Amino acid sequence: MLRVFTDRRCLDHRPPFGFPERPERLEVMLEELARRGREIVGAGPRADAREAVLAVHAEGYVERLRRAIERGDGLIDSADNPLSPGTWDAAWGAVEATLAAAEWMQEGEGRVAFAAVRPPGHHAERSVAMGFCYLNSVAVAAQWLRAERGVERVAIFDFDVHHGNGTQHLFEDRADVFYASIHQYPFYPGTGAAGERGRGPGRGATLNVPLPAGSGDAEYAAAFDDRVLPALREFAPVALLLSAGFDAWRGDPVGAMRVTRRAYQEWGVKLRALADGLCGGRVLAVFEGGYDLASLGPLAEAHLRGLEGQAPPEG
Repeated sequence: MLRVFTDRRCLDHRPPFGFPERPERLEVMLEELARRGREIVGAGPRADAREAVLAVHAEGYVERLRRAIERGDGLIDSADNPLSPGTWDAAWGAVEATLAAAEWMQEGEGRVAFAAVRPPGHHAERSVAMGFCYLNSVAVAAQWLRAERGVERVAIFDFDVHHGNGTQHLFEDRADVFYASIHQYPFYPGTGAAGERGRGPGRGATLNVPLPAGSGDAEYAAAFDDRVLPALREFAPVALLLSAGFDAWRGDPVGAMRVTRRAYQEWGVKLRALADGLCGGRVLAVFEGGYDLASLGPLAEAHLRGLEGQAPPEG
């Protein structure tokens, strides 16, 4: 069973004209998923959202973000994080839709949830906005599953073309949340070297597989099969979360990788098989990057088909 969760407030964040991360990214994806007959659930405000966010982000940072938007500031922390009057509602809409997706996923076996949200989140640090990201939705969901649903071990696998520095740093000293990433390297944000494996009690609960620009399906398949999947099996998560970036796509204007649509579906098949064997088929994918408007919907649909266990056609 698969459901798509979103929140119309996610469209309210409106960066300047020409900015890569814009409302149309989500609009075209939702249009394609609706055309394909996907069940799309409109989430809304949650009473537990603030507590869930403050379990991951510093309260001072959240208040600083709120005040900056109320003042009409043009950005926060860097030019990569422009602000608009709707940024606050959009960021909370993304978090709350992701929490709704996590809650639904956890309530039954074989449930695959996709949080179709923006702005993305995986670069957001505890106290700093970075890389188009303001609140780290996937990290909030992971911590919420641990604290509120008693999920013993949560794994986050990030296949965005950029390394998820915020997610890694939020959990790198813990052994109960495993973070794995395949990403272009060297590239923004400069983190994600192979030697970054976690700290203290979390040593070994971080796995980075950096790949050079120009890597395609074959290089990603090797990273999946030889590094990521064995590490996830060893960790044995009770819930599997994905930071689903579609910017390793060969036509993406921001990344420099050569991944095909077929690969995104194949990744979904592999991850669903892993989840079936380890965590009752429970998977939550959260939309992160991806900037080729013409391909975002088809790429997301292909990945969701994979997560349903549908292999791509031969040839």
